[in-house]
Amino acid sequence: MTEQQPEQQPFRREPHNLEAEQALLGAILINNEALDRVADLVKPEHFRDGLHRQIYDTATKMIAAGNRADPITLKPFFESAASVEPGVTAAGYLGKLAANAATVINARHYGQTIYDLAIRRHLIVIAEDVLNTAYDSPVDFSPREQIEELETRLFSLAEAGKYGQGFTSFDDASSKAVTAALNARKRGGVSGLSTGLRTIDKKLGGLQPTDLIILAGRPSMGKTALATNIAFNAARSRARSLLDKPVWAADNPSHDGAVVGFFSLEMSDEQLATRILSERISVSSDRIRRGLINDDEARDLKKARRELSSIPLFIDQTGAISIAQLAARARRLKRQKGLGLIVVDYLQQATGASKSKGGGRVQEVGEITTGLKALAKELNVPVLALSQLNRAVENREDKRPQLADLRESGSIEQDADVVMFAYREAYYHERAKPADKTSMEFQDWSAKMLEIGDKARSSSASSATVPSAQSPCTSKPS
Repeated sequence: MTEQQPEQQPFRREPHNLEAEQALLGAILINNEALDRVADLVKPEHFRDGLHRQIYDTATKMIAAGNRADPITLKPFFESAASVEPGVTAAGYLGKLAANAATVINARHYGQTIYDLAIRRHLIVIAEDVLNTAYDSPVDFSPREQIEELETRLFSLAEAGKYGQGFTSFDDASSKAVTAALNARKRGGVSGLSTGLRTIDKKLGGLQPTDLIILAGRPSMGKTALATNIAFNAARSRARSLLDKPVWAADNPSHDGAVVGFFSLEMSDEQLATRILSERISVSSDRIRRGLINDDEARDLKKARRELSSIPLFIDQTGAISIAQLAARARRLKRQKGLGLIVVDYLQQATGASKSKGGGRVQEVGEITTGLKALAKELNVPVLALSQLNRAVENREDKRPQLADLRESGSIEQDADVVMFAYREAYYHERAKPADKTSMEFQDWSAKMLEIGDKARSSSASSATVPSAQSPCTSKPS
């Protein structure tokens, strides 16, 4: 019995279109203005043929220098170059391209064809790299890291050509500006993503896309409570928006709400969910966690859970996540769900490449904040990152935080667009409680405690731990 030979796989050539490349190059050589129609889309590396890449690159540089690019002016650069067609010199090939040129009107169409085919070839390269790596993976390159690298490469490829489209007319720019102003007017002066907290929205006009917002404070100041409120309010508004509007309409800036990605580096997803549920039913999270609730509260808890089950709030509880992993997961959520807000609790718990390379902590934090700012611009979403303050606050008589109190403050101040401080005067006043409850000092202390507590309750959003309106909010000047 003869051994059956494996079926021969048919040979497949990389997707390309030499005719489209020739037509575009011919159009440029005849009329250099054709390059203006494709320069923002087509790059030399998008051409499949090596000679075509050289011709396009040389012509682009000549035109950028203010010179004319045609078969005669390009000829000296291709005297010894190999031709695409046998029996035809590279210099003669330039003349043939010009003789068979497409019209300038069709240049954009041919450019789009060349670009699309180049993207397909790039996809093939990525797929082959993934296949080879999966077969022969290094010991220190885990499957999870391979997946994250793949997601990063795919997202970069998907976003290629999306930005940097060159100039826009003042008519288009002014139209966008007026639309944004009218939308902000309808929303009470909020031009960005509403936090659901009037005090913050009034100061910032909402959270602006591409902004890195730092929320800093000492422990027990309510940073996580405030960030959780903002994340929940944004996700709940998006859920309500989608009830009446199609998905595409919810991306309109005139609508509130966003899909939220919450990176909880310190707290578990269960703890965050417990905090949110406790605020909805006005029962402390500690009682819920310990099961110290009555029958009515248990029913309210189940009802709140059902009502909130559809809000687009996604929690990643990975501890000590690297900035590269965080960015890769944010890109994936953006691609799959339409991410609109990123919350990081808190940035000092993240790690950067500098840690593994033996760099200092300041250098590592600088890499993290720079990465978060770059991610905000890349995904066009606001990034709210929580930060700890150093202990210098505790040594001052005035405990109100300042920019200099930020840990590794140099990089954080430099990269942040907005810095907010969570500050509760009642926390420090409580620690100064007089021991003698019959003394005049205790009466004065009680009166001030009542005054502070009233302020906090009147300006809080459903939680006494949310920082009050007296919390400083600093926007960096441009």
